[in-house]
Amino acid sequence: MKLVFERSKPGRKNDFIPALDVEVATIPDKFNRQQALRLPEISQVDMSRHYTDLADNSFGVNNGFYPLGSCTMKYNPKINDEMSALPNFGQIHPFQPIDTVQGSLEVYYTAEKLLGEITGMDAMTFQPAAGAQGELTGVMLIKAYHENNNDFKRNKIIVPDSAHGTNPATASMVNYETINIPSKEDGRVDLERLKEVVGDDTAGLMLTNPSTVGLFEHDIIEITEIIHQAGGLCYYDGANLNAIMGTVRPGDMGFDVVHLNIHKTFSTPHGGGGPGAGPIGCKEFLKPFLPNYHVVKVGDKYEFETPEKSIGQVKTFYGHFAVVVRALTYILTLGKEGIPQASRTAVLNANYMRHELKDTYDMAYEGPCMHEFVMTLERLKKETGITALDVSKALLDNGMHPPTMYFPDVVKEALMIEPTETESKETLDKVIEVFKQIKEQAYQDAEVIKEAPINTLIGRVDETAAARNPILRYEF
Repeated sequence: MKLVFERSKPGRKNDFIPALDVEVATIPDKFNRQQALRLPEISQVDMSRHYTDLADNSFGVNNGFYPLGSCTMKYNPKINDEMSALPNFGQIHPFQPIDTVQGSLEVYYTAEKLLGEITGMDAMTFQPAAGAQGELTGVMLIKAYHENNNDFKRNKIIVPDSAHGTNPATASMVNYETINIPSKEDGRVDLERLKEVVGDDTAGLMLTNPSTVGLFEHDIIEITEIIHQAGGLCYYDGANLNAIMGTVRPGDMGFDVVHLNIHKTFSTPHGGGGPGAGPIGCKEFLKPFLPNYHVVKVGDKYEFETPEKSIGQVKTFYGHFAVVVRALTYILTLGKEGIPQASRTAVLNANYMRHELKDTYDMAYEGPCMHEFVMTLERLKKETGITALDVSKALLDNGMHPPTMYFPDVVKEALMIEPTETESKETLDKVIEVFKQIKEQAYQDAEVIKEAPINTLIGRVDETAAARNPILRYEF
C-alpha cells in the first residue's frame, strides 16, 4: 500500500478553505518557517481512497475477535459517541461562565454519584487523564493523608507481583519504596508474606482485584484488614473492574481509594494513545485532599469547589469530558440490571473458552477465572518449537487479533485471553476451533506456523531488527 506522500503529484489541490475575511497578521520573521512545509499534493478522490485503504487494512474490534487480555477491547455502542458529540457538549469551552455550562457540570455530578455507587466510594474526581495518572493521583492522596497526620515515617508501598506493571512506577513517582511480594502457586496474594513485610512504615497497598492473571482474591477482606491494622491505606487498581462491576464493590472490600479506567470499563474506544480518563474515587476521610474543581450542587445550581486540603491540580481544567459523557451514557443505558449482567457475561465467556481449551492447552492456574485467563505454552514450545508469538501470528491468518503475549511475566510463554461480554457463543466456538487447529498443526508441521501470517498485508516481520534499528522518519 502506498503512503499518501507516494500518491502526491505536483500541482494537485484539495482544499476548500474560504477566502480570508480578517486582516492579515504580521508574524515576526523569527517565527516564520525557513522553508516551505512539504505536504502531499493530492486530489480529493485520491485522498478519500487513501484513507479508505487505511481503514480497510486496519483491524479493530469491528472487524473481528479482539481478545486483548487486560485491556477490554470490547465493542462500544455508537450512541455513546453520539452523546459526547452533541453540540452543547462538543463545542463548549473551559473558560465559559459557569452559568452557561450547568448541563456539563450535571454530567460530572451525576457520573460521580453513579460511579460512587458502583465502586462504594464517597467522592470522586474526573481530572486524571488516564489510568496511570489516576494511580498517581490516588497514591498522592494517600501520601497527603499521612503527612496531614504528621506521619512521615511511612515510606513504603506494598505491591503484589500480580498487580499491574504501572503500580511500582507510580509508587516510585510519589517517592515511596516499593515492596514487592510474590504470589502463591495459585496466583493469589501470599498472606504470610504480606504479614512479614507490613509494618509502621507501610503507607499503603496497591492491589488489582481481579488480578492481572484473571483471579479474584479469596482473602481480600483479610488482606485489607492487615494493611489497615498497620495504619496503612488500601488502593484499588480498577483496571479489571469490568469483571465485577455491579456485583462486588471495592469500597466494601476495604479499599480507601480507587482509580477507574472508564475508557475501558465504561465504553470509549481506546488504543493508540487515547483519549482516556482515569477518575479516582475515595472514602469520605480522603475527600479533603482531592484535586481542584470538584463539582457540588448548591440549591438548584452546580458549582466548583476546591477541597480544603487539596493536593492541587493534576491536569488542565477538568479532565477529558467527552470520555465521561460516554461513560455516563453507557451506565444509564445498561442500568442497574445491565451493569452486572455485562460483567457476568464477560466472566462466563472467559470461563467457557478456558473450559473448552483446558484439555488442549496448559492453563497457568487451576480453577475458574474471572474475565480473562492465562495459558502457558511452555510445554508446547519444548515439544514443537512453537512459541506464544507463533500461535499469535497464526491467529492473524484466521482473521483474529492476537491475545496479549508474554504477560504477565510471571508465566512462561504466556497468552492472556479476554473474550469480553460482547462476543457471541458462535464467535467463541470459532475461536476455540482455531486454537485447537493451530495446536494440531504445531505437532504435524510446525514450519507452517513459523511462516504465519501469510494472508495479511504484512507478513512475519523481523521484530529484532525493528526494535534495534527503528525507522522513525520517512524520507521523501
